[in-house]
Amino acid sequence: MSKVGLFIAGGQKCGTTSLHAYLAGHPQVCAGPKELHFFDDEGVDWARPDYGAYEARFAGPGLRVDATPIYAFWPGALERIAAYNPAARLILLFRNPVERAWSQWCMEYARGDEAMPFARAIRQERRRIAMGEAGMRHHSYVARGAYGMQAARAMALFPRGQLLFLESGELARDPEGVLARVADFAGLARFGAVAPLRRNARTDTDYPAPPDAADRAYIMDRLAHDRVLFERLTGIGGARAV
Repeated sequence: MSKVGLFIAGGQKCGTTSLHAYLAGHPQVCAGPKELHFFDDEGVDWARPDYGAYEARFAGPGLRVDATPIYAFWPGALERIAAYNPAARLILLFRNPVERAWSQWCMEYARGDEAMPFARAIRQERRRIAMGEAGMRHHSYVARGAYGMQAARAMALFPRGQLLFLESGELARDPEGVLARVADFAGLARFGAVAPLRRNARTDTDYPAPPDAADRAYIMDRLAHDRVLFERLTGIGGARAV
């Protein structure tokens, strides 16, 4: 059974569902279900992992694609992917970290997994993450926007040519142009004309107040050094990353 060769590894709330849907429609792609959460599963014996059940989730021929955006953030996940398939290619999407954090908070709030107001949740985040896995998965609003650290980890494990960084707004504005880059990167035929997609849109709920100026400043201050790192590693900066 062939190995999974392409991972949409990051980041959550950055257009990964739409990219997965585009790829799933490509005739040369075998896309697994979205969010397989294999390489971030701490119940797996990672000293002797059994990949059989994981690979069985990919039915049919073509390039196998796993779209699980927590991989770039979750400790150890990228290392596990590298051990599984050193030749794998990884796509990491990013967006303005304030918008990303707010979008994640809205998702958790709509699901009933978040009761704290956004302003308090981002300021209590480090304490909640330190309490265990639930905090890492559900309340990592600012931490997941540390794209520089994620890029550094990926670059330490994979050659630069096996990594593609995409800004989510570009995918929304110019899907054909971005998908041409994705196809070239993955070794696929070009997509041709595509109908614009917007998947996993925010649930229609009455949300409390969105981030104010103090919240935005707090997030951007926490990520200031990481933003410099991200630009140095990827060459992407300015408004695209912030």
